[in-house]
Amino acid sequence: MNLVELATRRPVTVFMATAAVLMFGFISLDRLGVNLLPELAYPTLTIRTEYEGAAPAEVEELITRRIEERVGVVTNVRKLLSVSAAGQSDVVLEFYWGMDMDLAAMEVREKLDRVVLPEEAEDPIVMRFDPSLDPIIRIALAGGEDLGDMRYRAEHQIKLQLETLKGVASAQVRGGLEEEILVEVDQERLAALSIPLDRIREVVGTSNLNRPGGALRGVNEQYIIRTVNEFEDLEEIENLIVWRQGSASVRLREVAKVSRGHKEREEITRVNGEESVEISIYKEGDANTVTVARAVFQRLEEVREKLPEGQSLS
Repeated sequence: MNLVELATRRPVTVFMATAAVLMFGFISLDRLGVNLLPELAYPTLTIRTEYEGAAPAEVEELITRRIEERVGVVTNVRKLLSVSAAGQSDVVLEFYWGMDMDLAAMEVREKLDRVVLPEEAEDPIVMRFDPSLDPIIRIALAGGEDLGDMRYRAEHQIKLQLETLKGVASAQVRGGLEEEILVEVDQERLAALSIPLDRIREVVGTSNLNRPGGALRGVNEQYIIRTVNEFEDLEEIENLIVWRQGSASVRLREVAKVSRGHKEREEITRVNGEESVEISIYKEGDANTVTVARAVFQRLEEVREKLPEGQSLS
């Protein structure tokens, strides 16, 4: 019995089979995962070593060449490239396709354990390029004159609303002006009071911490004890006691000026030539890219309604 004869004699059976195929097709289409890029394991490894304060020539001689001599004999290395910049060395190993990169990384780390580097240099880090770790969406907050306010809004409002979405792993903020507290020490005043500068650094650093204090157990309850010691405003920082001798004490405001400022800018983001704040959205490993993107765009519509006049998300 051929297909045409079967369809003629069993029309109900053929209809049910067709309906089942269509139903499973629609269900699969709705649940099918879609990614921007297929799963790829690029056969490259990057060895990055930080050597703060060193010139490119020193980095080349003391870091890059020593690493190249060791890792150049790793199995199945097709090409070896290196870049020596101020304070940083990058050595890139390119392998043949099909190489097990986990085994290659283990072998490279074994070779790096035998490299003798200057004590001031950081330990080498082996990195792998993974396209799935790139952000799926980049959002720009623009239109505001106060870059500090835009940065604060992006970090404490927009970022928190986006990270709660299903499938979103994290949201990272870049650009704008990131706030920091500046403590400008009066060196002459410190010298007159015989207070070392390291003492100021130590007191300020250890006084701005929340620390666990164990647990207190009752008959039916258990209470967690912790020391809440984070600064809430500039006045708390200014009143911090940095030196005590007998009954006399010296507060930070007496030897330093405390003010709000901004961190040194290392990057600037622009949209159509206008400075902005960038928010990069990263999805979870097994999340559907299209579904996550749709959820992000829907949430952005709600966020736009609460933005101040003149600011925009794009």
